[in-house]
Amino acid sequence: MSVTPDAPLISYYGDDLTGSTDVLEALSSQGVPAVLFTQIPDDAQLARFADYRAIGLAGTSRSESPAWMRQHLAPALTWLRARGASLCHYKTCSTFDSAPEVGNIGCALEIGRELHDRHCASIVVGVPQMKRYTAFGHLFAAARGEVYRIDRHPVMSRHPVTPMDEADLRRHLARQTSLDIGLVDVIALGMSDIDARVDTQRQQHDALLFDVLDETGQASVGRQLWRTRPSTGSFIVGSSGVEYALLAEWRRQGIIGKAPRFSNPGPVERIAVVSGSCSETTARQIRQAQADGFHGIKLDVESLTDETVASAERDAVLAEAFTALQAGRSVVLYTALGPDSHHEALSSTTRHQLGQQLGYLMREIVRRERLTRVVVAGGDTSSHAIRQLDIQALTTRLPLPETPGSPLCTAYSDDPAFDGLEIAFKGGQIGGDSYFDKIRKADIA
Repeated sequence: MSVTPDAPLISYYGDDLTGSTDVLEALSSQGVPAVLFTQIPDDAQLARFADYRAIGLAGTSRSESPAWMRQHLAPALTWLRARGASLCHYKTCSTFDSAPEVGNIGCALEIGRELHDRHCASIVVGVPQMKRYTAFGHLFAAARGEVYRIDRHPVMSRHPVTPMDEADLRRHLARQTSLDIGLVDVIALGMSDIDARVDTQRQQHDALLFDVLDETGQASVGRQLWRTRPSTGSFIVGSSGVEYALLAEWRRQGIIGKAPRFSNPGPVERIAVVSGSCSETTARQIRQAQADGFHGIKLDVESLTDETVASAERDAVLAEAFTALQAGRSVVLYTALGPDSHHEALSSTTRHQLGQQLGYLMREIVRRERLTRVVVAGGDTSSHAIRQLDIQALTTRLPLPETPGSPLCTAYSDDPAFDGLEIAFKGGQIGGDSYFDKIRKADIA
């Protein structure tokens, strides 16, 4: 399959917003102009980015049911395939957390494979740049300087919605799909006959999982993904490790050039943060933000999700936030400080409603205080909150090498209050303790 200069190299669907901006950063920071749409754009919105070589669509499937996926995911992937890219990527979190009833990756794999002529799909989860590794089909992830098997990870093994209790990714997926999944392990990747081995496995299996333990192996995987793509396009499931693998191959072949330089936008006096994350990582960041002078506001989840009192609760929260912002302080609005049993008991509908309420609070804060930079923390939170901000598209404003996967983005909107807004979407496990203040300062050192 030849590559024409004006055709997209890749299209992708992110199963939540933070995962979508992870891919956006990986591509744009390495010389692939990329745009992320928050919904299928109209012709005028699409034309604005006609020369971009990567097109993304941010979704919410990580927090949705298989029934929702069958109704909504197929049209989204169909639209992406119509962009004519060589590859279509269903982006998952690098921790691959999912369950049969919520965020079912196996269901997404089935849908995408059907839309791509039932060719063998590829699965790539390891991404060393984010300290995520796969070896012999098992997933490992770092936490505070130590690497754990994912089913022993101090955070992901206790995720409030989709706890990872199985490190063998093929066994994990077997709970979600009956598709037959093969494995190209770290040993095979280093063999001289790797091409023949991969070709044979692609004929034998419905999908093929590739190990990624280090950047050398990652580059080998990228070569296989690009080499084996069908003429009608290939379907891939996995983390941003997909893009990092392909970038190495594209650069080797001269398809892309040098990485661009991004100007630093500099610090701002005030930012606002809303967080629906239950992660211990985010909890440390919230505490550190308050130590750095942010005004913290603990949100009453029960009140915000009760239609009879939600309006009064929002008004009280906004009044407190406006007072702090007018005094020159940044604010952080949060629903939890670490794992929260109350969050675990929330239904899917209520969690979505909570994300929408956080988006509403952010919308009113930006409008009233004319903020130019904000942060939304939590994958599910971000996906539902952005719907309240009338943002149609995002591009990378400033990559953050210290915390890959959480770039500062530029928003595009028909509403002047949000057009040009600098916004970061942070997953629960992403970033150091000072992340929020670093965003305020645009400190990438």
